[in-house]
Amino acid sequence: MNLSRIINIVAVLPVLYQPANAASKRAPNVIIILTDDQGSIDVNCFGAKDLKTPNMDKLAAEGVRFTQFYVGSAICSPSRACILTGKTPQKAGLPGMASSMKGESGMPTEQVTIAEVLKGAGYKTGHVGKWHVGYSPETMPLGQGFDYSFGHMGGCIDNYSHFFYWSGPNRHDLWENGIEIFKDGTYFPDLMVEKATSFIKDNAAKPFFLYLAFNSPHYPVQPPEKWRNFYKDLSSPRREYAAIVSSTDEHIGKVIDFLEKKGLRENTIIIFLSDQGHSYEERTGGGGGNSGPYRGGKFSLFDGGIRIPAIISWKGQIPKGVVCDMLCLSMDILPTIADLCGVNKIPEGVEGKSIKSIILEGRNIHANDTLHWQLGKQWAVRNGDWKLIGNPVDPSEGSKNLIFPQDNLFLVNLKDDVSESKNVAVQFPEKLNEMVAMYKRWKYTKELLIP
Repeated sequence: MNLSRIINIVAVLPVLYQPANAASKRAPNVIIILTDDQGSIDVNCFGAKDLKTPNMDKLAAEGVRFTQFYVGSAICSPSRACILTGKTPQKAGLPGMASSMKGESGMPTEQVTIAEVLKGAGYKTGHVGKWHVGYSPETMPLGQGFDYSFGHMGGCIDNYSHFFYWSGPNRHDLWENGIEIFKDGTYFPDLMVEKATSFIKDNAAKPFFLYLAFNSPHYPVQPPEKWRNFYKDLSSPRREYAAIVSSTDEHIGKVIDFLEKKGLRENTIIIFLSDQGHSYEERTGGGGGNSGPYRGGKFSLFDGGIRIPAIISWKGQIPKGVVCDMLCLSMDILPTIADLCGVNKIPEGVEGKSIKSIILEGRNIHANDTLHWQLGKQWAVRNGDWKLIGNPVDPSEGSKNLIFPQDNLFLVNLKDDVSESKNVAVQFPEKLNEMVAMYKRWKYTKELLIP
């Protein structure tokens, strides 16, 4: 790849990285902020013109913004497993959706999470928000390396009653440290800020890791009246979606402001990303999110389902105002955090690679040039600018009927066709065969054994 094309460093004379121990006498804190079903460009600095995200934008201004950052799946549970373990969902043992029923297991306990890695290095570890990778005691957060946990274990909850938001039977789903608690009528994002700031306050004297996983803009789309009024002139469902994105941004800002107030911001690495693209499901009003030039959305391996907004910020320690176009994946998060925090021991089998050199120097020495996805019968391979999707799905209105039987192998060159609008498999049979072979080698690797 051509590095002059791949990375655009906006800032001149970036701050040079210093090891955390030399700069601050202690290891840095780490916060992963995960939003849910946020569209590929639904942050102002990623291209959105009709919604307001000042706190997400501030994180980007104080760090590195990634334009080719992919998640491990186009649905919630496997994407989260990828982030937590540094592995593809298949290797992490959770290739599909975890159950939202109490007592059901999820990601196998032998998987080592980022919480366990940092806990082993002396960190206090906390989870606040959505979990959705296991609902049995051993697969809930306290069984997966977290010292503290507050939130819901299933896929989504009503923000006021805290009941599972799906079809019946209705089930209450709010837990603190493995014990069911009741906060009827209190807005869940407000509770998240309360619990997150309490965790930070209680652990400010030592390094901490906080996994702050929002259940928004995922349905139910329940923004406060303030933001409903702010977007009253937008048409639905964009109006409701924009309101919940801005509400989420506001809650993120409250946590960051608390860090600033406590004097912890400059010793805290913040990683922001969405778990997958935006949803077209009926419960969202049929859409509302925006994937910009990218095709598809949630449930789809077109880029609109897996290319997401992502930012890494460590104020005063890493370059700021950088726009990075290098190819990265969410499984890179675990080894990158370990690298930045000086944790030398990471679990065996981690497939992600540290992107510390990309963040600090703009060097692509980890060469993550070939990526793989599998979601049910869908699969995809990206190699350089080429991408091949097997059995593609496009949930977006107006596009889903454009997939024909002959498109069961859908080949594109993203440099020429970022919207993945034209299948060029017939024009490039050699490239098609080459990428099919890549997929088969990955699929039938003995350690993988994908069904």
